[in-house]
Amino acid sequence: MKRLPIKSPAYRYIEKSFKEWLDVLGYAENTVYAMPIYVRGLLNYMEQKGKTALNQITRDLIREYYYSHLKNRSNMLYHAGGLSNGHLNKHLQAIYKFCDYLRQSGRIIIAPLNITWEVRKQETPAVLTEEEIKQLYKACDLYPEGTQHRKPNWFYPTMALRDKAMLAIYYGCGLRRNEGLHIELNDIYWDKQLLCVRKGKNYKERFVPISKAGIKHLENYLYDARPLLIKKNKEELFFINERGKPMQGQMMLLRLNQLVARTENALLQEKSIGLHTLRHSIATHLLANGMKLERIKDFLGHSSLESTQLYTHLLEIEGS
Repeated sequence: MKRLPIKSPAYRYIEKSFKEWLDVLGYAENTVYAMPIYVRGLLNYMEQKGKTALNQITRDLIREYYYSHLKNRSNMLYHAGGLSNGHLNKHLQAIYKFCDYLRQSGRIIIAPLNITWEVRKQETPAVLTEEEIKQLYKACDLYPEGTQHRKPNWFYPTMALRDKAMLAIYYGCGLRRNEGLHIELNDIYWDKQLLCVRKGKNYKERFVPISKAGIKHLENYLYDARPLLIKKNKEELFFINERGKPMQGQMMLLRLNQLVARTENALLQEKSIGLHTLRHSIATHLLANGMKLERIKDFLGHSSLESTQLYTHLLEIEGS
């Protein structure tokens, strides 16, 4: 969605200004990043309707965008089905906050939208089997066909090493999305096989063990792949893109879904998989292999044992 074109200078300016407003108010980094992207969908829709001025954004057009477009739009990420109720609520939250911004900044006042929040279904988180995890690792080395002439020779082997490092972090270490994105070079204690998570949930710091296989994948990426991506040797974040800039969560998710597609495992592809799926999976596998809930709690960085007990339920489902 962030690639949707916005041609109107007024809309481009207001999107940037909205982001700055969120930042000044102290919203979380994820919110500051994501909400303007959701609003961009609305602005793009307005342009398609021939409405390119700020004062042309009306309550009726916003409601039309939500009910006629968003609720009927296919899921562009998974190329199947519609947007989930949870995802629709994220769009709606951004739209409501955008209307607040327009009003508080004195630009325009939008009449009450009166759009009700979607009811989220209690869905059991997806969990991958250990065999499916192995398939993801193997898929890292399955390069796309017919693309060898569009990228330099080093590109796909480099992406493969980075993908394996990504799996080692999100599955092997069970990190949350932002925890993985914020890993810095000096956060990995190679001799002790430990990863220091400095930006955990609620700013809690913890140390996470890394397996021998995980250490190998991280070393291969650090020494054989990352130097080909870095531009001026100034970026301290561990995961970087091909332009030498920090990787974003959406790109991580895209890479993961590309690996899923490459496995050609129909059952795996039917699952709704995100980076958090890897976290759920390692916790379930550790429990299945006899690790105590208290240790899994510390491994995941949970504040209470109640959160960790979810995996007892997931393990029962997997075994049934």
